[in-house]
Amino acid sequence: MTPEQQSAAARAICAMAPIVPVIVVKELAHAAPLARALVAGGLPALEVTLRTPCALDAIRAMAEVEGGVVGAGTLLTPADVKAAKAAGARFGVSPGLTERLVRAAEDEALPLLPGAVTASEVMRALEWGYDMLKFFPAATSGGAAAIKALGGPLPQATFCPTGGVSLKNANDYLSLPNVLCAGGSWVAPPELMAAGDWAGIEALAREAAALPR
Repeated sequence: MTPEQQSAAARAICAMAPIVPVIVVKELAHAAPLARALVAGGLPALEVTLRTPCALDAIRAMAEVEGGVVGAGTLLTPADVKAAKAAGARFGVSPGLTERLVRAAEDEALPLLPGAVTASEVMRALEWGYDMLKFFPAATSGGAAAIKALGGPLPQATFCPTGGVSLKNANDYLSLPNVLCAGGSWVAPPELMAAGDWAGIEALAREAAALPR
């Protein structure tokens, strides 16, 4: 896939719902019912972070859930990209962007949402053909005001802010013309996962899916 095709595919996934759940799966048994609850609630694009030993197996399990589009987050190396694709990930998310990482994603035909927060990082991403970007960590990098400011000189870039995004402040981001969606972990809280409260998670997903943008 070319960089432009990669970015277009990532944009299409980001357009599926206003919120992309950012998921940390600690117990493999939670993966499939969690995915079913989130998809039923209207959040089909799911980012599983590669931060736990069972993350790749969780991606495999979630990839079998009808209606879900499962991706791998925290991609840092070409090896991460290959492992994620092999596990069934349909997109990848990285906190930053390096040439080795984006080239690996292109080689594996894995649509990539790379991270950028400064004007120079956004310009480099645009030079490489990526105009759909993750803005991370959003809350500590200037929040909605920073993304709005970047829209002046760099209107061709669109963002998915992640990091400190909540139901309370999501509209601050989603109301911006250069924000297509936001990543949030509040829709899959550890306490509800531990309790097996999938109905509760589905309710949180419905609330998030109804956010205007």
